[in-house]
This record gives sequence, structure tokens and C-alpha cells, in this order.
Amino acid sequence: MPAIPRGDDGEPVFSAPWQAQAFAMAVEAHGKGLFTWKEWAEALGAALKDGDAEPGNDGYYGGWLTALETLLQRKRVVSESEIRERHDAWDRAARATPHGEPIVLGREDRP
Repeated sequence: MPAIPRGDDGEPVFSAPWQAQAFAMAVEAHGKGLFTWKEWAEALGAALKDGDAEPGNDGYYGGWLTALETLLQRKRVVSESEIRERHDAWDRAARATPHGEPIVLGREDRP
């Protein structure tokens, strides 16, 4: 399984803000007792195996999101439809965001 990309100081590095957010959400969810590290490792391993991910690319942290969604659905924290709705909202917001600006959920609802 690929390791978390790290800088010279040993700290995790991210090529986009969403990657740091995915990392933080997984750590926070574990901290709240929503899953064990063993469960996380199994879910992440399965997501990375299916996604053909490598360290440092979007596929790697895409695997983090997939693993997190899988575990949160399995634990009944969120439903599949809630995740689908959030994906759709993100897609709409991304299309409504001018190039070079941060994507903000809800932007698609503004005039």
C-alpha cells in the first residue's frame, strides 16, 4: 500500500487543499470513535487497490475519500443518498466557480 506523501520535515504534504481536508476528516472521524485504525487500513487498502493509486496524486487521496465514505456508510453515519447529494452539490459548485477561485458549496445557488 502506498505511504502518505511526506516532505523533508516528515510532515504530510498535499498538492491540493481537498487532500488535506480528506486526511483531516479521516483522522477526526477516527478520533470520534467512528472506526478503528484496523477498519481504516482495510477500507483504505481496498480503495487504493481498486483505484490503482500512487502517492502524491489525486488517486491516492481519492482513495482516502472512498474509504471514508465506505466506512461512514457502513457505520450508518451517512447514507448513500446523502453522499450522492453532496457529490452532486460539489459538481454544481465546481461548474459555477470561475477558474482560479476556490470552490464553495452553495455557490451554484447564488445569482
